[in-house]
Amino acid sequence: MACRAGSPPVNDSDLAELQPQTPEWEIIREADIRKLDRVFPFPDFGQALDFTRAVGELADAEGHHPRIVTEWGRVAVTWWTHKIKDIHRNDFIMAVKTDLLFRKFPSAGPG
Repeated sequence: MACRAGSPPVNDSDLAELQPQTPEWEIIREADIRKLDRVFPFPDFGQALDFTRAVGELADAEGHHPRIVTEWGRVAVTWWTHKIKDIHRNDFIMAVKTDLLFRKFPSAGPG
């Protein structure tokens, strides 16, 4: 699912279609780059670390890698496409896949 340099970022029409499918994700800007960001709650560090590993395995399998910050009781995941320095449709697909992984953790907090 890797994106090529020069691929178009999502436009306003794409956002109107894709954002409702990822309601828990926030669009943030860092250094003028749009990114999808979400924090996932966990009851302890062990489960947060297990989720981090699962997201990492997904990312490697898809050839598309997020920023992952693991702390006690939470994991922050940020998706964007490095090659285009913006959000691509693939980032929304990866956000949905990340949400599906989260649902597999029975003791994950509400999120």
